[in-house]
Amino acid sequence: MSDEPDPERLKALDDRIAGIRKAQAPKPRIDEHYSAASQGWRMVIELVSGLGIGFGIGYGLDLLFGTLPILLVLFTLLGFAAGVKTMLRTAQEFQAQGQAERSANDEGE
Repeated sequence: MSDEPDPERLKALDDRIAGIRKAQAPKPRIDEHYSAASQGWRMVIELVSGLGIGFGIGYGLDLLFGTLPILLVLFTLLGFAAGVKTMLRTAQEFQAQGQAERSANDEGE
């Protein structure tokens, strides 16, 4: 009797183990993926929060310095610009995820 294992039996065992692992692998949950509506709401919230923060800072500084309309308008515009920048970054992130998923699906076919 030989001390070396039979390579054909080991290969068959490896194939069986790989098949079982593949069958029992957890499947991604559907709710983990972003739907178009949740992506849109995330972008709207980012824009509105930028406006709100800019408005709050401008109003607070105007009350502190007594220059009511000037800093309010300035920081509201800056908040809008920050919100748009964040919203565009999020859109690019979603686009990159979509392209990665499409290329992964193309390679799998």
